[in-house]
This record gives sequence, structure tokens and C-alpha cells, in this order.
Amino acid sequence: MGSTSDKVSGMANKAAGNIKQAAGKATGSREMEAKGKMQEMKGETQKAKGKAKGAVKKIIDKA
Repeated sequence: MGSTSDKVSGMANKAAGNIKQAAGKATGSREMEAKGKMQEMKGETQKAKGKAKGAVKKIIDKA
């Protein structure tokens, strides 16, 4: 995956995770809430990975 696709996937996972967390809170489902938190964390990781790839590409392009 490229840096942009990692960032987009990360944002999508964060959004889906937030929705799952809200649904879990609304229904009292701790399992759904936990799954949402895990998906949100996955999204954070993907976004960070995309940013890192972008930074490395900029350094390589300047060299």
C-alpha cells in the first residue's frame, strides 16, 4: 500500500471503530465497545504508517 491508501484506510478504520464503540455503549455491549476500540487503534496505526511512508518518500525524493 502507498502512503495515501494507508492514511485513507486508517481514517476509515478509525471512523468504523468509533461507530462500533458508540453502538456498544448505547446497547451496553462491552464486547462491541472493545472491538470498536481495537479497530480505532488499528486505524491510528495505519495512519501513522502512511505518514511514515510519506516522510521516507520525501527524503528519498530530495536525495
